Amino acid sequence: MNKNVSPAVLLTLETLGLPDANIYPAFLFGTLTYLLIMFFNLLLLMAIAVSKNLHKPMFILLFNLPISDMLGATAFFPQFISSIVTQNRLISQPACVTQAFLIHFYGTGNLLILSTMAYDRYIAICCPLRYNAIMTPQFLTRMIISIWLINFSIIFTLILLFVRLKICRTNIVDLFCNNPALMKMVCEDTRVNNYYGIFSMVLVQGGSLLIIMYTYAQILRTCVLTNRTDARSKAIQTCGTHLIVFLLLQINTAITLTAHRIESASPYMRRVLGLSVLIFPPFLDPIIYGLKNTELKQSIKIFLRRSLGLTKA
Repeated sequence: MNKNVSPAVLLTLETLGLPDANIYPAFLFGTLTYLLIMFFNLLLLMAIAVSKNLHKPMFILLFNLPISDMLGATAFFPQFISSIVTQNRLISQPACVTQAFLIHFYGTGNLLILSTMAYDRYIAICCPLRYNAIMTPQFLTRMIISIWLINFSIIFTLILLFVRLKICRTNIVDLFCNNPALMKMVCEDTRVNNYYGIFSMVLVQGGSLLIIMYTYAQILRTCVLTNRTDARSKAIQTCGTHLIVFLLLQINTAITLTAHRIESASPYMRRVLGLSVLIFPPFLDPIIYGLKNTELKQSIKIFLRRSLGLTKA
């Protein structure tokens, strides 16, 4: 098919391949997963918002993570669940482009947020006496605004480069819309898009990895040199949690995006890893941070007791 496709034509997402007997269980699993993601992340948001003892730089930065996670989950799950029930894998081009934008916005946002959180932990552990002087409310506000502006600029440009092109195919090679899958429907010269895609991937993933490597090397050095066992244990616990969350997203995202550029890569592996990027971080982030951070866990318990009327406000 070599002719241009009108934006009004529906695109076809990769089939789910579900037998009739598995449709209902898959619908229940998808719906329950989405509801749990939204509940856990909203619980984390509310606990941080209403607990004055959590109004500190570390938790204010963390506050942005569930917002990004819920955005990514909402971009994927409602359309995915609907297609399970209807067995209809059609999606309009505007809806597909919107989904791709939101999913990339979520992934890039998470990496940027996790990088700033790593920087916060680096200052707190390696420069404790200067922490309050560095992490001022003004500096914290600038950091958060920068995260979202940089994120929006990178992803908006990525999608803008795609929409200027005309597609000549209607089959999307993935289970959801994303930029690499969209580019495979284009028959025009895509070198500019490919160069920008590589540039943004190196900038975001490479940059965040460098920040994590540097800050954690300094944190590890400080932990080894310190004579306080309790401080060392607390630092390692906090950073270990952060590292798990970061690596889970970083590795899966890098493999998924790279697999699109390798013709011999298994499409099934790519689709499974792509789904894992949208399911596991939004589901596990609030659980990991809520369980591992004693201060946050206590605030969540207090918030739940107050919400259920088990204690006085």
